[in-house]
Amino acid sequence: MTQLRTTLFAALLAAALAGCSSGVKLSEPAPVSDAKATPSGGAGAGGSGAAQSGVTTVNTGNARDLAASNVGRIIYFDFDSYVVRDDGRPVIEGNARLLSTNKSKRMVAEGHTDERGGREYNLALGQRRAEAVVRAMELLGVSATQLEAVSFGKERPAVEGHNEAAWAKNRRVELKDR
Repeated sequence: MTQLRTTLFAALLAAALAGCSSGVKLSEPAPVSDAKATPSGGAGAGGSGAAQSGVTTVNTGNARDLAASNVGRIIYFDFDSYVVRDDGRPVIEGNARLLSTNKSKRMVAEGHTDERGGREYNLALGQRRAEAVVRAMELLGVSATQLEAVSFGKERPAVEGHNEAAWAKNRRVELKDR
């Protein structure tokens, strides 16, 4: 009787494990789909159009046009924040286009803060700001090998002063050629 229970238990266990398997082979790379969006932003022919991407396409243009466009190099931040503001997006997009069309070009994102707060805190905040800009550019197709994030904290103010106008100009990331 004990052997019958053991055999029955083994059979039930095998059936349960077989029902849980997905058939996906973990040793093989995952399949990649090359889906193309329709001009209306829908999900393809006959699709509902409900799924839309929040990613903005970037027109890479040509390098000569981009260099002539005088793309800005400074992205400003709010107090105690490393979230890229809407007014910084065109600067990031323009520089991302520039780097995407010239793979040998390199840039450094230098993070800065205003004078308020301790040295260590401001170095960490400046680093987070620089890394936020680098991540945004990588999402736009720039290679990670073209970018470097560094922080200067409050050590290199753009404007001297002890008021909100000066502090607002010092909370920034500067993109510089390397």
